[in-house]
Amino acid sequence: MTQYHMGNIARLGLIKIDFLGLSNLTILAKATEIIKQNRGTSIALQHVPLNDDRTFNMLASGETKGIFQLESSGMRRYIKELKPTNFSDIAAMIALYRPGPMEQIPTFIKAKQGITPVHYPHPVLKEILEETYGVIVYQEQVIFIAQALAGYSLGQADIFRKAMGKKIAAAMRKEERNFVAGADKKGISAELAKEVFSLIEPFAGYAFNKAHSVSYALLAYHGAYLKANYPSEYMTALLNTYWGNMEKVRSAVTECRRLGIQVLPPDINESNADFTIEKGKDDPAIRFGLVAIKNVGPSPIEHILSTRSQSGAFTSIKDFCHRANLHNVNKKVLESLMKAGAFDSLGSRGALLNSINKIISLAQTEQRMKESGQTSMLDLWTEASPAFTPDSELEKGEAIPTKQKLDWERELLGVYFSSPLFDSLVSDLPSSCQCKEFISCGDLSTDMASETVVIAGMVASIRHAYTRDKHPFIIAALEGFDGSVEVAAWPRFYESTKELWEEGNILVIKGLVKVRDGKVQLNCQQAQRYQHIEQKNKVPTSQDQRCLIINLNQTDNAEKDVERLHKIKTALLNYPGQYKVFLTVTSEDETTKLEMPEITINYCPELTNELNNILGEGNLKFADQFR
Repeated sequence: MTQYHMGNIARLGLIKIDFLGLSNLTILAKATEIIKQNRGTSIALQHVPLNDDRTFNMLASGETKGIFQLESSGMRRYIKELKPTNFSDIAAMIALYRPGPMEQIPTFIKAKQGITPVHYPHPVLKEILEETYGVIVYQEQVIFIAQALAGYSLGQADIFRKAMGKKIAAAMRKEERNFVAGADKKGISAELAKEVFSLIEPFAGYAFNKAHSVSYALLAYHGAYLKANYPSEYMTALLNTYWGNMEKVRSAVTECRRLGIQVLPPDINESNADFTIEKGKDDPAIRFGLVAIKNVGPSPIEHILSTRSQSGAFTSIKDFCHRANLHNVNKKVLESLMKAGAFDSLGSRGALLNSINKIISLAQTEQRMKESGQTSMLDLWTEASPAFTPDSELEKGEAIPTKQKLDWERELLGVYFSSPLFDSLVSDLPSSCQCKEFISCGDLSTDMASETVVIAGMVASIRHAYTRDKHPFIIAALEGFDGSVEVAAWPRFYESTKELWEEGNILVIKGLVKVRDGKVQLNCQQAQRYQHIEQKNKVPTSQDQRCLIINLNQTDNAEKDVERLHKIKTALLNYPGQYKVFLTVTSEDETTKLEMPEITINYCPELTNELNNILGEGNLKFADQFR
């Protein structure tokens, strides 16, 4: 080991070696172990085929979340466009996806897909660049080009490559002169030599050597192979590797749900410390691991699981207190487990949390008594605390609102389990909004500035504000299933959609991506309530409490009034859904309230726009059941 700078190391004639510790190696090892436990299949990754159809089909679909080097939103877009068909394509894409070479990615993809012909600046370069469709990708290709085109020795060519990487203007001019002069000796024109030099120049300082890229590509391929062929096991390994990183857990759980893999909530009797696969009647599910709950940690969980292993499942919260030594499970741990839903099978969250002080106090008293041998467990429960006997109920607690449960789950787990409607977003979208622009909140990035996208999520909070001329607008924090983003509803749009902007509402939003102070924000253009696919086809019942109220002003021209009514009806029929429609017809003398029983609609921005064009602004209201 040395503290010398790497440049001095090189001048001393020593070799500098970087050792990389990659968590992806851990994921691959854990995945193969879980596959063996779950399926009895031993997998030697060095022997998996490099032409697996499932793997390449998955890569071509761009579904590479959780795959080493291939999971960023930009890489997923490119890999989907590329549609790799062989291992070399993966290695080349990994090498290209970095500053400098990145500008060649569109050329690489178009040549691969046959959209544009493969171009070689000179026939002698075909052998060097054929594998990468005429695009310079690797450091070795730079060396071989300098050798073939300008007559450099391999040593001289490597020095040439390093010099280009330093980006010193004077040195670059000198290298270009040397390159052109060498090419001239081989009968190659100065114009062509300069063209090739210009292709190398922006690339040489950032290029991978091929061995490095192929090594990375092999790790990526192995991960893709396991995800494509053993998705439950791979995702379990991913979760167990990143259990301490809430954002990684959240992203992985979202990916599981998108893949159709059910993720079950934490449960004191079913969960282990790690994420585990549970086999059921249907496809296997992944059970949330207890150590991944915030504020808990491995030590108390190890104690609880040891107790459960010795004496079986806990039958009640009282049974848990009898058997678990709460010297090792403090109040914060217990409270976090309760709020996260781990004790839901033993009682309601409200009742458990309301009784937590009594539970802890009694359990600790029992433990002290047991350790001193002064009394039996039954004596303790009947004498020391008659108000909390085995037959007594937990203290009653108010039912916890769903919004509060979701807040707790977001804080302690990073994911939601108490909102089936919210979870269905993953499987329904983008098919439910039928648009190519759909993107998850977690995939929004600054390089999407000025793009129009569609996102979906729950309104987590709202900040009210006013423009300079005193018009109200709001900034809403929209919580998606894998991230969050601020959405601005500006005055004109906010005025017509006020009823949508309530905490807990789940919305589908179309908007323009803006970047402010380095952060992504969305300017809302359209918004509508999210409806689960099953709900869209549901016949409204008496429980459906929301409806559209249309105000109509009767005029002296009956013919035009009827024509307008027909236009309204036509517009409504174009947006079928679950909500009822009511009319209030106002004349000079009276106001008549009417229901349109044959029509139920999906209230959305498109319908709002059509009706506003017919009626004018201010004649629509989406509200509680009209009476």
